[in-house]
Amino acid sequence: MTSDELKLRTKKFSLRVINLIKHLPNNKISYVLGNQLLRSATSIGANYRAACRSRSTTEFISMIRIVEEEADESIYWIELIKESQLMEENRLMELLKESFELTAIFTAIGKTSKRNLNNSKSKIPISKSNKFTNKC
Repeated sequence: MTSDELKLRTKKFSLRVINLIKHLPNNKISYVLGNQLLRSATSIGANYRAACRSRSTTEFISMIRIVEEEADESIYWIELIKESQLMEENRLMELLKESFELTAIFTAIGKTSKRNLNNSKSKIPISKSNKFTNKC
């Protein structure tokens, strides 16, 4: 997956969350959980774009860790919406699946980038077969 594809994927995820939140019941609990989900889900794409503009590998890794945390937090809020029965489970399952996939992707990017940074510090050549680097 290219950087541009991942940027698009995170934007689509944000838009899907926005659409989901529009369909939550109109009550205080839905407002609070929906707001938390909206903030974490939209932060994924925004922080990934910021990571792509990072000035160093260390800064990139730091930003990617934030993206990973926001993706994982989105899982939490979707699970709370599901388990509190604010929305039918079948309407949430694809979004929950995508949250897990995004978390896994950004976890892998962070681990690969950190390993590459450590390898470069110890003067070990970095394999060119790695899918993700700090260059978006």
